[in-house]
Amino acid sequence: MTLNPVVASVTERIILRSRPYRSAYLTRLELARRQGVQRGALGCTNLAHGFAAFPANDKLVLKEQKKPSVAIVSSYNDMLSAHQPFEHFPARIKEAVRQVGGVAQFAGGTPAMCDGVTQGQPGMELSLFSRDTIAMATAVALSHNMFDAAVYLGICDKIVPGLLIGALHYSHLPAVFIPGGPMTTGMANSEKARIRQLYAQGKLSREELLEAESRSYHSAGTCTFYGTANSNQMLMEVMGLHLPGAAFITPGTPLRDALTAAAAQRAVQITDQSGEYLPVGHVVDEKAIVNAIVALLTTGGSTNHTMHLVAIARAAGIVIDWNDFSELSGVVPLLARIYPNGEADVNHFHAAGGTGFVIRELLDAGLLHEDVKTILGQGLRKHAAEPLLIDGKLTWRDAPATSGDENVVRPASAPFSADGGLRLMSGNLGRSVIKVSAVKPQYRVVKAPAIVFDSQEQFLHDFNEGKLDRDFVAVVRFQGPRANGMPELHSLTPALGVLQDAGRHVALVTDGRMSGASGKVPAAIHVSPEVLAGGPLGKVRTGDMILLDAEQGVLQALVPEDEWKARIRESTDLASNEVGHGRELFAMFRNAVTTAEEGAATFGLPPLIKQVNPEINQPGGEKESKEFSDEDTLIRSSGGDATTQKEIG
Repeated sequence: MTLNPVVASVTERIILRSRPYRSAYLTRLELARRQGVQRGALGCTNLAHGFAAFPANDKLVLKEQKKPSVAIVSSYNDMLSAHQPFEHFPARIKEAVRQVGGVAQFAGGTPAMCDGVTQGQPGMELSLFSRDTIAMATAVALSHNMFDAAVYLGICDKIVPGLLIGALHYSHLPAVFIPGGPMTTGMANSEKARIRQLYAQGKLSREELLEAESRSYHSAGTCTFYGTANSNQMLMEVMGLHLPGAAFITPGTPLRDALTAAAAQRAVQITDQSGEYLPVGHVVDEKAIVNAIVALLTTGGSTNHTMHLVAIARAAGIVIDWNDFSELSGVVPLLARIYPNGEADVNHFHAAGGTGFVIRELLDAGLLHEDVKTILGQGLRKHAAEPLLIDGKLTWRDAPATSGDENVVRPASAPFSADGGLRLMSGNLGRSVIKVSAVKPQYRVVKAPAIVFDSQEQFLHDFNEGKLDRDFVAVVRFQGPRANGMPELHSLTPALGVLQDAGRHVALVTDGRMSGASGKVPAAIHVSPEVLAGGPLGKVRTGDMILLDAEQGVLQALVPEDEWKARIRESTDLASNEVGHGRELFAMFRNAVTTAEEGAATFGLPPLIKQVNPEINQPGGEKESKEFSDEDTLIRSSGGDATTQKEIG
């Protein structure tokens, strides 16, 4: 199938825009690579420290310096359901690696916090920054230079993006991601949403709400709605960092255990000593990033990835922006309806065809790059498959030819909608994104007076006092990463849903964020720049008429231009967001973070260095050098404007 011309042109634009940074990144990959095992670079004292506590046989393997060593980097904790299954993975991984002649060591753990627990709490203000903290913890785990590959145990929200960012900064090491799987299906998602709205209306007690939530979140494994955690798993599959079909196999099953062991062994098989070297820096390239965006769009995935994918790409020397997401969204059909974009959960999605079905449909429709490297080697089509156990042996078969349930997943020839449902919004209020795949068409355009709030608590107070029974656009500001760490505002969704169901025309505009669980109410989120970075939301006054037009991508305060230019941005007291619950430790993140469209990251693009041609390490290769500088490096933006490295990086 011929590649879709829009996918091709966006990819080419990204390649050209990223060229100096990507070239610098790949140069560093080659410089970090060495002949033989990585630990061969260590002195005897260093090496002795590195295996002092190891079992005798494993120590002997490490001493001989011939066989590969695999790092285990895990986000295990036993409080969070998604991460609790990882408790037993290291032992399985170590044994599986021994079976193929290698050694695995638990290199380090990373934090793993749950936005479901911290929702509406002070701890949520650490959530976004935990991604970069996890990336740094991953780098620390790998810093001993003992390892020839790494396996990463993570699944939720900021954890997988953080692990991948950390892995990409060790670009020369192969990386295999091993998921834990979703919990089994509990209460129907539609019933859960109904009960939350009843509670928001004061019609149910807290005890009744807790009982319902406990039937929804009831066992080990990931939450089953299609939020950021499960979007992560979809993206790892389509980027070729999982074994095929690994994402949505429930924990504690023989198939899950077999996939874990096979993933660990695959890490050994793609080390530099194996003859099938597949470092993560080669797997995650411009085409893989475009594939990830397409997969996000076609499944109605989490809006958080309009930041996380940008940050992941930057870690690999690749520059993407919201224009890329929006342009791809125009040609990528919606093939899945998973809650909140439908009634089904990820278990239903998996049973109906799952990731392999979606990958195959997109490849056949010319919407994915097939010519990429994955942990299985060359070509993405190998991942259009599903795993199964036959007589206890792990094997794969082709993804099903037809959907098992066209209410959940459809072929590209008969999609739920012709586009991916993610839109770029722009106007005098800045740039933002909106997810409309779960918003009914009649609610996608709202023109109503603004009510300005400087916190989600102010909004909920007014809602509970009955002050919001009207048409309005809630402008919730000072919620960006510089202000308070950009907490999710998911707690506003039930209240806004109640008002919409009552016939009110309501919408949300914010420089904060919503999770993949954002749903039926139109929400222009991640407004960039945020108020503390000079963003125009600071000019909005209660009573201003706001136009949110998700069909045309317009986000506008309908205020006379002269008056708008003359207005002063309002300020607010953020002292209470700066201390307590560890927030004071993250002041450096708030001070250094980039805009949402730049990934809300605390790290930059790879610094430009003297570039060399791809034959750098090949015998007889001619080495041509060129020095890039801020002044002579132009990045062609999606909109056609030329900006310097200083402006983007």
